[in-house]
Amino acid sequence: MLNLLRTMTTSPFLESDSTVPLAIADLSTIRQQLLDLFCQFAYQEGDFLLSSGQSSPYYINGKQVTLHPQGVLMVGRILLDILPENTQAVAGLTLGADPMVTAVSVVGAYCDRPIIPLIVRKAVKGHGAQADIEGLTLPAGAPVVVLEDVVTTGQSALKAVDRLQQAGYNVNQVIALVDRQQGGAELYQEKKLKFQSIFTIQDIKTRWAEMRTAGSSV
Repeated sequence: MLNLLRTMTTSPFLESDSTVPLAIADLSTIRQQLLDLFCQFAYQEGDFLLSSGQSSPYYINGKQVTLHPQGVLMVGRILLDILPENTQAVAGLTLGADPMVTAVSVVGAYCDRPIIPLIVRKAVKGHGAQADIEGLTLPAGAPVVVLEDVVTTGQSALKAVDRLQQAGYNVNQVIALVDRQQGGAELYQEKKLKFQSIFTIQDIKTRWAEMRTAGSSV
């Protein structure tokens, strides 16, 4: 059981009574702790302008979780577990997906399941090899899954999908940590892409409210 008040006010790390390390904890425990981490560090309420141009009464900064020392391990373990067995690489649009693809690859290496991480640039670099996809080159038709931290309209991950498909890879799935449920899933369905998220915005809001209530009652 997490010490919610202490976690939310004094410590940058999740605290648990469990003595089981995150590296070997069961996935249901990790999922719950990852949700708490999103609520503690990534979720804010206020007036925000999103990258999509939309206004929002809340904001989720996924990098506060994917760049967290515990969070990145949780992300790697959970995503590796749900990847299709034939996945050869994970990829995503920089910057949000960078720590995610790295986490999956590192955890995969420890589990004797090599997964290549690929980073899709927002624009082709103007020097050197002028690559728009960073990482090892895979054979044409290699199955690649696109990762995204937070999906709103779905356009960011779709850019990565298009770029990877143009490079000759087989891309038919997007996995996100959080779905804001603002059109992304519908866009992927229209494009005939499988879509899965670890959490929805309702999961985040419900748990955030529970943690605030628990913290204020102590």
